[in-house]
Amino acid sequence: MLAIGGQRFDVVYTGKGALCYLPDLDRWALVQQQAVPEVSVDVLDRLPCPYGLVRYGVAPGHEKIKSLRNTLRAVLEHPGSTAAGKLTRRLSAGDARLSPMKPNDPKDDLHRYLNAAREAIIWKVDGLSEYDIRRPLTPTGTNLLGLVKHLASVELGYFGPTFGRPHNESLPWDEEDAEPNSDMWATTDESREDVLGLYHRARTHADATIAALPLDAMGHVPWWGDGGDVTLQRIMLHMTAETNRHAGHVDIVRELIDGKVGLRADNTNMDGGDQAWYRDYWNRLETSAKEAQAMRS
Repeated sequence: MLAIGGQRFDVVYTGKGALCYLPDLDRWALVQQQAVPEVSVDVLDRLPCPYGLVRYGVAPGHEKIKSLRNTLRAVLEHPGSTAAGKLTRRLSAGDARLSPMKPNDPKDDLHRYLNAAREAIIWKVDGLSEYDIRRPLTPTGTNLLGLVKHLASVELGYFGPTFGRPHNESLPWDEEDAEPNSDMWATTDESREDVLGLYHRARTHADATIAALPLDAMGHVPWWGDGGDVTLQRIMLHMTAETNRHAGHVDIVRELIDGKVGLRADNTNMDGGDQAWYRDYWNRLETSAKEAQAMRS
């Protein structure tokens, strides 16, 4: 947790790249004690996280992170300069995705991660034909619009009746006599606008529940059987995990359709190079897999 001029920010550096930055961050405490009272480090954590990730997926080698580090160095080398104010403005503007956080607010953290996963789902279904957004890409029928329809349905259930907050949506695919898997694909009569609109309304309803209730508010999930008594915190964790799992499905299906990849529209978070690099990479993996098979047959 970094505090500058009375503002507090989460700063997270992870993976191998973090080793380059942690020494500089450690020096913040020393600078604060010696010469710069408006700059302080409350907590500096080293957490084992996947390589290449900084909060919301910005890699340590990303140009914005490098630029941020240069500003940090300026503060360290010239404590009396205006660099600390510059850094405050950059952080306040969301530079490098280091956004202001509410201290000790678990609900805020959970909601941010849920929203990040939701936005990934919406981005990955954008810009496709009616056929591509619906067609099955696995033997079990996994398809993009169906995944959105499913997520809309489960958000309505978990953040609606679970906490006694009816959503007033008609979901015929959730009825007892519904066809199996009917929440996992969109019929010809169901437009993409219908499905995306349902997801938007489901999110709005869920967000209202999250805003209205404390994390320890009790609810009940009937389809969980004897383990159906839950808290809002558990449901937020569950829905974040479920959305992220389906976001992974969406990632793969979209890449199979047209090769589009990435974490967000403004950040691919891909560590490789261009298409030629990835063709060589794919061939190398294919060769290695065949060699491993031959070696162990």
